[in-house]
Amino acid sequence: MWYLCVFYHRLLDYRKPEVEALAELFGGGGSPSSHHRLRWKLPEHHHPDSPFHFVDLPSEHIARSIANRSILVKGIYEVWGEGSSYEELEEAISCYPEERKSPYLVACTTFKVNIDSFGKAVSSGVQQERIQRLTFIPFKGRVDLRNPQHKFWLMETDDYGSNNGLPPMVQKTIFFGREVGTADRKLLPTYQLKSRKYLGPTAMDAEMAFLMANQGLADPGKLVYDPFVGTGSILVAAAHFGAMTMGADIDIRVVRDGRGPDCNVWSNFKQYGLPEPISLIRADNNLPPWRAGLQEVFDAIICDPPYGVRAGGRKSGGRKLLKGAVEPYTVPDDKRAGHIPSTAPYSLVECVHDLLEVAAKMLVMGGRLVFFYPVLREDEVAETDYPEHPCFRLVASCEQILSFRYSRVLLTMVKIAPYTEAIAETARKMHLDFKENHLKWLEEGNLHSAVFTPIDLLSDSSGDSKLWKELKPKYRGKYV
Repeated sequence: MWYLCVFYHRLLDYRKPEVEALAELFGGGGSPSSHHRLRWKLPEHHHPDSPFHFVDLPSEHIARSIANRSILVKGIYEVWGEGSSYEELEEAISCYPEERKSPYLVACTTFKVNIDSFGKAVSSGVQQERIQRLTFIPFKGRVDLRNPQHKFWLMETDDYGSNNGLPPMVQKTIFFGREVGTADRKLLPTYQLKSRKYLGPTAMDAEMAFLMANQGLADPGKLVYDPFVGTGSILVAAAHFGAMTMGADIDIRVVRDGRGPDCNVWSNFKQYGLPEPISLIRADNNLPPWRAGLQEVFDAIICDPPYGVRAGGRKSGGRKLLKGAVEPYTVPDDKRAGHIPSTAPYSLVECVHDLLEVAAKMLVMGGRLVFFYPVLREDEVAETDYPEHPCFRLVASCEQILSFRYSRVLLTMVKIAPYTEAIAETARKMHLDFKENHLKWLEEGNLHSAVFTPIDLLSDSSGDSKLWKELKPKYRGKYV
């Protein structure tokens, strides 16, 4: 059945992939190995970035489950009618099947009508006027503004102008429908970072952490692993959805000490009353701690690898050790308790390859790998060549634009083939080819310099940075 899905107007690239992931989680999106995707369609005359989209879902239960859990869905509705005027709306509602309307209009029910408008504020007086225009609908129940059994929505879009940063509208559209499910608006304020006990410089924003957990299909009974756990923001989101969690970090001071006994990764879970991680270990993504032969343990690996903008990656072994200037050594027993292992720089090229290898071995079939990957933008277009592995199929790539020259893409991959030695060799060749053709600019910190170089230094000699800024389109799309 077709439902109207109304999104919040932010993170535009993430909206449909999140709904598709949740549809799979709740049984409405096909099997993990299939290429089946939900069917979408735009209302007539709507811009692709419009918050209004129709989506075909198998049942109302699945639609409600998606709306209740989603971060970017404002609500999902059964549309009784739409039109460009109230006359067209009345005709459309009168043509909607009576058997679909009548159960919600009977005398023994309570109801409430809400008014919403995209792009313009509507005064209470105008809202009352619009409600009065719905007298042609034969409501027989009692109005209950606090706790109604059924909620109805009258939603409008209008020609609100082209200078407010919203997607352009061709003509007015009015929707009327029954609320099937809405988002939990208390979720993000509860987990906002400014109230978090233990934070680091790269702590993941709460909204993004929950989006990543949804992409990873975190759910009760599943085990989620973050190999770059830091202060645990991603695992907090996964634990909120009931998943068992496990994390690792190369800095033992982060996972063991934090800032004291009451300010560490564990205290973040206690703060929200969440189950603590099964384990937090000091481990190196370059030298995984898993014993030989151990495979297919995790249901999802969700992480934000270090790519050298706010913090660079590190791996075990000091520079002298890696260069062979000193021999490997064993830490004496009496010094192990306070020993901080030496580390060396860890390029993103190597980090991504190691992450894909670990995921190929340790994820169950159908398990998901969700991670951020940085890209440079040229002429306001991001590069679309991403790392690949024969064990995985890319199911979603969601760009978050951080500046005019730099963005990060959330890649979601599903494991479709078991890990074998033959696949490992194929993956190694793919990695070398990708490294040679696409990742040269990441080898020596070029991403950091590209992000922080003043904009006027990147303009050509005849260009004027002020003029360049003035030529930006008024509607910025994915910059929202």
